[in-house]
Amino acid sequence: MRMLPQQNNECAMETGTSIHRCLAICASLVCAVVLGTTAGCDAGEVVAERPAYVRSDVLMRRPVLTLGVHPMHNPARLMTMYGPIVEALNVALPDVDIRLEASRDYSDYERKLRAGTLALALPNPYQTAVVAKDGYRVFGKVMRDDDFYGVILKRRDGPPMNSPADLRGKTFSCPARTALAACMMPLMYLRQGGLDVAADLRVTEVGSQESSILNIVRGLVDAGATWPPAWRAFGKTHPDLAGQVEVVWRTDTLPNNGLMARNDIDAALVRRIAGVLFALSDSEDGRRRLAGAELAGFEPADEGRYAPVLAFMDRYTAQIGPLAP
Repeated sequence: MRMLPQQNNECAMETGTSIHRCLAICASLVCAVVLGTTAGCDAGEVVAERPAYVRSDVLMRRPVLTLGVHPMHNPARLMTMYGPIVEALNVALPDVDIRLEASRDYSDYERKLRAGTLALALPNPYQTAVVAKDGYRVFGKVMRDDDFYGVILKRRDGPPMNSPADLRGKTFSCPARTALAACMMPLMYLRQGGLDVAADLRVTEVGSQESSILNIVRGLVDAGATWPPAWRAFGKTHPDLAGQVEVVWRTDTLPNNGLMARNDIDAALVRRIAGVLFALSDSEDGRRRLAGAELAGFEPADEGRYAPVLAFMDRYTAQIGPLAP
């Protein structure tokens, strides 16, 4: 520290010291202070490394992958439930940008699958086995097939329902005709219970799981259908309303929702995405994110896992009729 005044004096001296030497000494001072050493600093020249920058065009080249979850909930609710899962993917895979995309309704979502506008998809089993089969490949599925079934609800203060025949001539809500657990499976249950659902039941498609439940709560329909995750979520967010309805019947089970990647997505990248999703259930943070979406986790699967869904669709078509294209 004592050298600084001495060097300043040298710089200030007019006799025997040139302006060039003064500048050289000052340059050495700067070099020593900035770099911590005078090594590599030639007289009159300060050598310093340039700061490293990440070019914006490099960031912009990160591939953007849209993940579309079938509209089991309204768009805002879907973002709340599945946003933390997508966040975990982006943290684990910083070289890609995965974005959650909601859809207005089931038909809008299925249009995207047919057009291939989604890079990744979490469709229901019908959409997995039928709608997306040509443009996408299955790489996983939601765990717990025992949680994939339909529930039929009615108001607690409504007329008793002892058999499906009690719904003859009545109204019935469901999210969409292509909602497997929340429409097709309940309709098949009623059909096998003796009700001609094509002729004797007025089915109203209301767009989402919450809407189907709310139609029952408000008495707009005599009964309706949903599936367990939506029913549990509704009970947590609207316990007072959920208490006004009751489960009358539940269906058998089928394989749970699929995880799919569009055929042109790099296989190595899909394996990395799958690894992150499959590992979520192994950590406390991951389980918290899954719980927010009413999920137990994800597991490996392929197209063959959905053979029971194709068999169900054959029976559905034979007994109820084909779905409108």
